[in-house]
Amino acid sequence: MTERPTDQTAPAADRTADRTADRTADRTADLTRWRRDQLADLLYFGAASLRSDGAAQWLDDDDVPDVTRPVHTWITARMAHVYAFSSLLGVPGAGELADKALRGLRGVLVDAEYGGWVSSRGPGPRPGDLAATEEGSVDGTKSAYAHAFVVLAAASGTIAGREGARELLDAALAVLDERFWEPGPRMHADEWSRDWSALDEYRGVNGNMHAVEALLAAHDATGDAEWLDRAVSIADRVIGWASENAWRIPEHFDAGWNPLPDYNADRPRDPFKPYGSTPGHGLEWARLLLQVDVAAGTAGARTEAAVALFDRAVADGWDGEHGGGFVYTVDWSGVPVEPRRYHWVAAEAVAAAEVLGRVTGESRFAEVAAGWWAWIDRFLVDPERGSWHHELDTDNRPDGVTWVGKPDVYHAAQAVILPDLPLTGSLAASAKAAGQILG
Repeated sequence: MTERPTDQTAPAADRTADRTADRTADRTADLTRWRRDQLADLLYFGAASLRSDGAAQWLDDDDVPDVTRPVHTWITARMAHVYAFSSLLGVPGAGELADKALRGLRGVLVDAEYGGWVSSRGPGPRPGDLAATEEGSVDGTKSAYAHAFVVLAAASGTIAGREGARELLDAALAVLDERFWEPGPRMHADEWSRDWSALDEYRGVNGNMHAVEALLAAHDATGDAEWLDRAVSIADRVIGWASENAWRIPEHFDAGWNPLPDYNADRPRDPFKPYGSTPGHGLEWARLLLQVDVAAGTAGARTEAAVALFDRAVADGWDGEHGGGFVYTVDWSGVPVEPRRYHWVAAEAVAAAEVLGRVTGESRFAEVAAGWWAWIDRFLVDPERGSWHHELDTDNRPDGVTWVGKPDVYHAAQAVILPDLPLTGSLAASAKAAGQILG
């Protein structure tokens, strides 16, 4: 039998190729270990946010809850989602933290009087404040954005088998369906008053983007094709708008879904509804489109659109002339409007690149991802206090104009584990398929 050539007997070209492959494998293994260490650090950091009643508090740069701020539904739901999918991966203690955050959604943040979920409660009373109550400080706005994250949290909890998650999912899907879904345009409305008596005329893509994420997870959790059908129709509507706009996604619309290109021109740093085009959302949509294709069994149908969104977002957003980093927003010709760097944009960039590289087989995506991981490690990761800096100035120094503190682990946690998981419609389903790789 012919033996496998050794390093000494193999031709020089083969030995060189073997050594190159070995070095590549070593780098890949090192990056995988680094990403998993990052996930562990993010999960440790985020745990401090959860109060005894399950509501997630805003965390400052030192991992200390900021009791002067309210507890938000969207943050609590994100924490529930992250710890739920981490429990599926075998992370010790993650299931209990998911349970706690899910209790916060069922108890603290649900609106027992009018139904649905309030945007936030608090800040609560301080010691000696006998007259003050947290109930007296409620933002009762009912937003599609927050409700989408409740659906996501409950769906991930259901996939992870957490107690009470399925009942929460059914309730959240009912509200999303009955109050926000508009059958005509097949999109979600954006905001209601607390008592559901007044619907805002504004319509937006951000809430619908996270609804796609949530509906894909709901489909994985329930098997109900209706949720997948809605995610597909929203995604295809956004593809149409973007393709007609040089692949910059219009984000703001009136009640008839007519675009409002100058919306919030005086608020370029708005954290949820900024003026102009948001490269980070182009990157996020690129990944979601590929997940839609996996969930719908339409492999390749939306790959071209995903690549176009990715390429436009990188061309507009990556600021290579000033040390790298993605700007937050650009105008409709691609000129930066808000040049500060937000951590979530970089997280979505590497996540999209990792998935696109897998789906297309093109090496360019792995190459840019490697460079972005290095940039993240250098500028965003905070090795002393934990988590990632949420905002940098244009010189890549930690800043806090829009994002003060480190309230969110969702984007970063997803980004660092996604490369290790099979691609499905949702992070939780991917984690379940991967098994307890972190146990």
